[in-house]
Amino acid sequence: MFTPRSTARRRITVMTSLAAAAALALSGCAGSEDDGSGSNDDATVTFIPKQLNNPYTDVVLGGGEQGATDAGFAESNVVGPLEASASSQVTFINAETQAGTNAIVLAANDPDAVCSALGEARDAGAKIVAFDSDTNPDCRDVFISQVVAKDVALIQTELIAEQIGGAGKIAILSATANATNQNEWIKYMEEELASNPEYSEIELVAKVYGDDDDTKSFQEAQGLMQAHPDLKGIISPTTVGIAATARYLSTSDYKGKVALTGLGLPNEMRSFIKDGTVSEFALWDPAQLGTVAAFAAKALVDGSISGEPGDTFTAGELGERTVEDDGVVIVGPPTVFNAENIDDYDF
Repeated sequence: MFTPRSTARRRITVMTSLAAAAALALSGCAGSEDDGSGSNDDATVTFIPKQLNNPYTDVVLGGGEQGATDAGFAESNVVGPLEASASSQVTFINAETQAGTNAIVLAANDPDAVCSALGEARDAGAKIVAFDSDTNPDCRDVFISQVVAKDVALIQTELIAEQIGGAGKIAILSATANATNQNEWIKYMEEELASNPEYSEIELVAKVYGDDDDTKSFQEAQGLMQAHPDLKGIISPTTVGIAATARYLSTSDYKGKVALTGLGLPNEMRSFIKDGTVSEFALWDPAQLGTVAAFAAKALVDGSISGEPGDTFTAGELGERTVEDDGVVIVGPPTVFNAENIDDYDF
């Protein structure tokens, strides 16, 4: 059982009338499958992020909640843990299954730890959309990916190589050790460093994990410099990690000597760009990730897509999206932020 110290629940209701609420209650099981003939006006969706109270997650969820309204869901909920651990999401999935939720949109802390609970939810009629961090593909209907995973890895590898002059020792400060998206990006980074002759003089000496916790990420950044005082650069493919690492470097003797790049939020990284701690980093628009996930969930509930390659659906103003191999839907390309363009963005 979760206590208020370790969990939180936020509920956003967009039902427009008591009659709609009564209709939902009288349905007996909100998770019952639509017959595929058209829109399900009483459909409910719940978003379960890796953790709540994470600045990046807040932006994603904002897009998701608005997307849920625009897509026509009758009710949109957000639940989740305050700490990003492998098993922390299972209780929330089980609760949504019991509540008869039509669609669960989940960013997995572990690709396999949630599968049993998701299987029960699917058996009860729920549609499962993974977003941001995938589950095992067998455990969901579609996965909404920020961008092509390899492209994310290559951009970060290219940025660090440019910033350290193509030679030297680097480290990676990631989120959780089991995070699907982080591990996929790191795999491609390692492959690129090993196979691209342009990177032959770059040595990856350490991988550490801040668990998407600000304090731990700060401490891990400190530990990296203590263990490797000749480190030339750090890649942090996590918004919590890059901000914490930037904060550490900005007040240390390593400012201007150790390059930092990765994936960050412009609003969190702006001061570090302007004071010279960081020169460039990358990200996509997190709100669009939530929006596309919400529209995909509604299309699944309505029966207009099944998650098969070639299926298409419209994500509101973001336009048409296509389900690709393995049930993957791509949102859009990443953007590189620097001193010249960072003031053009507000998220």
